[in-house]
Order: sequence, then C-alpha cells, then structure tokens
Amino acid sequence: MTQKIISIDLDGVLNNYKGEYTTVNIPEMRDGTFEFLQKLSNHYRITIFTARNKKLVEKWLIKNNLMQFIQNITNKKSPYSSMFLDDRAINFDGNFEKAYKNIKEFSPYWKNKSCKDS
Repeated sequence: MTQKIISIDLDGVLNNYKGEYTTVNIPEMRDGTFEFLQKLSNHYRITIFTARNKKLVEKWLIKNNLMQFIQNITNKKSPYSSMFLDDRAINFDGNFEKAYKNIKEFSPYWKNKSCKDS
C-alpha cells in the first residue's frame, strides 16, 4: 500500500517562528518536532512546504536530524498531498458563513495573547 503524502509548513509548525523572518536564519526547532515527524513517517510520506530557500531548509533539517523523515522540500502545494499542516490555515467544513467569519477573525496561534504569555 502506498503511503499518503502530508505537506507540513516549516515556519510556525516545526520551528519557533514568531513573525521575524530572515533569509539567512531559521528559528530553533520546536520541542517535540523530532518525535512528531518520526511517528508521522511511519504512516505518511512527508513533504516540507515552505517559501524559504531549499538549501537553507535542507541544512536546517540535517542539523536537527530530521532529514531522515522527509521525502521532499518544495514551495509548491502538491495536488498529491492528502493533507496540509500549517499555522496559517483555515479548515473549510462546507459552511461559507463560518469560513468567512474564520477568515475575518484569523490570527496565527503565535500571535494570540495566550501563546505569548506562556
């Protein structure tokens, strides 16, 4: 059986990104990232989806011993991905009114006061 592909955003999901983007540095790995990717890799092919430079991302993944779990690094959303994990995503459940409200009120989790206080 072929494993499904899951596309995971780098910034704000796998690392401690808080909105300070630079082209030469990727924030530190988030606690639990290694274990999370290790567990996922048993059931999914993992693609990293990011706007960052591919070589910089690959170096970061190698430095953090994560490359062993990654099948691909890309800046294009693949139509073959079964799921996307992103800190800037809104799930659509078939209700346009709810989707509109969620869009108008959207903020990534790391901008929320409760996240900043912890």
